[in-house]
Amino acid sequence: MPAESETGGPLLVPAALVPDLLRWYDQFAAVLPWRDSGDPYRAWLSEVMLQQTQIATVTPYYARFLERFPTVEALAAAPLDAVLKAWEGLGYYSRARHLQQAAQQIVSTGHFPQTASDWQRLPGIGRYTAGAIASMVYGEAVAAVDGNAIRVLSRWVDLDADVTRPATLAQLWTLAGSL
Repeated sequence: MPAESETGGPLLVPAALVPDLLRWYDQFAAVLPWRDSGDPYRAWLSEVMLQQTQIATVTPYYARFLERFPTVEALAAAPLDAVLKAWEGLGYYSRARHLQQAAQQIVSTGHFPQTASDWQRLPGIGRYTAGAIASMVYGEAVAAVDGNAIRVLSRWVDLDADVTRPATLAQLWTLAGSL
């Protein structure tokens, strides 16, 4: 069911959107060390680091963090002070605390979550991050709507609504989910 505009009509996306976006991605997407790894730990780490932080800043931190904590087991077992020290300079230290708490939960269960809904049960994992990990690593057909997706979708459907309103965001999530 398509989302509806503020006027009550459906938000319609031209059928060419998905192939057009994939062509653009193939041509212009940056080569990043965490892309296409298929490793849930690496995908998760990158998504958490990239929250509120630019790619250029994250890239060297990501490499150093993986050197220090190469596996989810290493992260789970590390002293919190060591995790926070490795995070130093990225800001939003609650992300590092949640990352370690979630690593401890993953290690205690013996496996990574496989679905977006399971990822969301971990500390610090919201709807976007869960969707991003589940779709990238496990191929789950689930939306991941961030600021970039909001801009693309709202331009594509010529949405003139305030994208900060919860109702409008809900429409965009529904629209993204339908794609």
